[in-house]
Amino acid sequence: MSLFGLGRNQRTFRPKKSAPSGSKGAQLRKHIDATLGSGNLREAVRLPPGEDANEWLAVNRRLEYDSDTKETETCDSSVDFFNQVNLLYGTLTEFCTPEICPTMTAGPKYEYRWADGVQIKKPIEVSAPKYVEYLMDWIEAQLDDESIFPQRLGAPFPPNFREVVKTIFKRLFRVYAHIYHSHFQKIVSLKEEAHLNTCFKHFILFTCEFGLIDKKELAPLAELIESIVVPY
Repeated sequence: MSLFGLGRNQRTFRPKKSAPSGSKGAQLRKHIDATLGSGNLREAVRLPPGEDANEWLAVNRRLEYDSDTKETETCDSSVDFFNQVNLLYGTLTEFCTPEICPTMTAGPKYEYRWADGVQIKKPIEVSAPKYVEYLMDWIEAQLDDESIFPQRLGAPFPPNFREVVKTIFKRLFRVYAHIYHSHFQKIVSLKEEAHLNTCFKHFILFTCEFGLIDKKELAPLAELIESIVVPY
């Protein structure tokens, strides 16, 4: 299955919302386009001087893979990191099943249980595909909540905005950790490892720049992360 094949639940792939011309979001996206175009990912994730950190966290985006040209391009949206992980995992749905992955793990030392604090308050053990399904639905609900991710120009961000973003990124990291530990050889056989590595590199540089994931949470991929961060 190609990277942008049918994948998992397509309803969770979110279309990008364009910022109004001349808006702060549009200005920040132009800045990212310019810095990513230089090939410097570290520079691309840095907060531009004088800009609001919450705006930057909401606007920043992923790298998009064009399956026709085999090139990596930029695209803009506050939801693109979510879309990227959704698509990457979507290549593995026939190989990541409840029978093959009965628990959500990242190697033998790390197991993740699901709780959203609302419908499921006590963490429960679920299969990897069920965990990802719960996660994508939960993230989509956060992104749809305009009291958390305001769409109206000039609307304030809530006091807990950064904590919500940190939880989103922490949980998205767990999907990367599961993919690398349980399905990397399959990714290699699909010839998608270069794209996975590029997306993860951008993801990690962004999270490290803003301290979005605690170091202990990064332990399952510590060596890989060190090889990404140290050269920068």
